[in-house]
Amino acid sequence: MPARRPAAATLIVLTMAGAALTGCSKKDTATGDGAVEVTASDNACQVSKSAFPAGSVRLAVHNTGAKTTEVYVYAPGDRIVTERENIGPGTKVTISAQIKAGSYEVACKPGMTGDGIRQKITVTGKGAPAKNDPRLDSAVASYRTYAQEQADATIPVVQRFADAVKAGDMAKAKSLFAPSRVGWERTEPVAESFGDIDPRTDTREDGLEPGQKWTGWHKLEKSLWADGKVTDDDKKLADELVADLTDWQKRVGKADITATSMANGAKELLDEVATGKVTGEEDRYSHTDLSDFQANVEGAEKAYVLLKPVVTEKDPALAGTLDREFAAIRKLLAGYRQADTTFTSYDKVTKPERKTFSDAVNALAEPLSKLAAAVLADK
Repeated sequence: MPARRPAAATLIVLTMAGAALTGCSKKDTATGDGAVEVTASDNACQVSKSAFPAGSVRLAVHNTGAKTTEVYVYAPGDRIVTERENIGPGTKVTISAQIKAGSYEVACKPGMTGDGIRQKITVTGKGAPAKNDPRLDSAVASYRTYAQEQADATIPVVQRFADAVKAGDMAKAKSLFAPSRVGWERTEPVAESFGDIDPRTDTREDGLEPGQKWTGWHKLEKSLWADGKVTDDDKKLADELVADLTDWQKRVGKADITATSMANGAKELLDEVATGKVTGEEDRYSHTDLSDFQANVEGAEKAYVLLKPVVTEKDPALAGTLDREFAAIRKLLAGYRQADTTFTSYDKVTKPERKTFSDAVNALAEPLSKLAAAVLADK
């Protein structure tokens, strides 16, 4: 996970409280004519329009600063509607979106940290009605079931992890750390969309906001591996982790997931791999990054497979490319699997090997960024 922001995934779309933005993004060297332009610098976030009608909208983002930035669209309560990470200096990207009426904030985050520099936007009217495709309805229903199943399966493992922490059984707690994260990592875009749960459960130390107490998996990870001891406070944090994830489990069914959010969420999961797992920053004490990597890829592929019937019809070449790249990255990960649930410790993975992982992620991420557009395309 990249340095934590207050609300997850990267290009995810969830319709909450009647307001939604569904989108896809791609690299674009166009000037942004006809689009709502977002100019992100190191100390400003300028939006060319503060109000516009609902419907199809293009957000043309240009990072004019010297720092890599992120751009988010937040619904009330800091629920992430969509995001784009790793926008390098001088880079231009577009986010093609179908926006419903509501109040939002556009946030630019130079350096990819903090709450961001924010601008309010208002979207009015009804916009064009979404086209109905029974296959997409079926994909959404199946993905909703999948997300709930992952949350349900997580709780017993997290409970065992917490029990081991509280018992001071360091070896058992260490063995359960990575397995306790699998369901979360597979569906992270959904999990992160709730805003308040993610900062409590999955924040790294370098992602803490001023005044924020460090809680969750990574605080316990540091105690287990770096500090080599479990404190009374850690035992309380273990119970809090179970409570927070149980809250997530109960909320999953309330997420209004769309076909486009599934597609964008798949891309977001690859962004998570690129910015946290390949770099070794995510699980920096336990070095269990490859377990999270595997879970992110599995979650992305699940979304793609459910959407594949529509994608194959509308863009068969894209479907063929995604099939190849998913197979390639699965094969690469399989070479590092040591048992059914464990992988090579990431501190044992050499720099050339990490470069191979990075290349494989990039090879998959580029076509995956086109998935949402294929889902939305007319044929």
